[in-house]
Amino acid sequence: MTLRKPWMVGACIAGAFALGACSSMKAPSTADVAVSQAAVDNASGAEATEYAPADMRAARDELARAKQALASKDYRAASDYASKAQADAKLAQAKADTAKAQSVTATLQEDIRVLQLELDRARTSQ
Repeated sequence: MTLRKPWMVGACIAGAFALGACSSMKAPSTADVAVSQAAVDNASGAEATEYAPADMRAARDELARAKQALASKDYRAASDYASKAQADAKLAQAKADTAKAQSVTATLQEDIRVLQLELDRARTSQ
């Protein structure tokens, strides 16, 4: 049996590879969205909503877009949005951690100042 239309065989093979590539994007995209959800949850737990509200809002918006793209089976877009959401969430968490550390530092510096004053008073009263 001879093939009269060899280009059809090539088209079928190319189509099979394309379908395989598309289906292989689903699992990584789903994982990307799950990792981004965890990053947003972690940042929220680290009080990033209070200390970095704009970054948290951006992270949540990107995560919502990632979920919409995943539902629409646009796996490349879902992965891209998920990466952006994760980056925004990590930035928000870093800003929250920095702000909390600065607050602790300021409190400790004030405590040291007060102790220094008390030491000075104790020395002058002797």
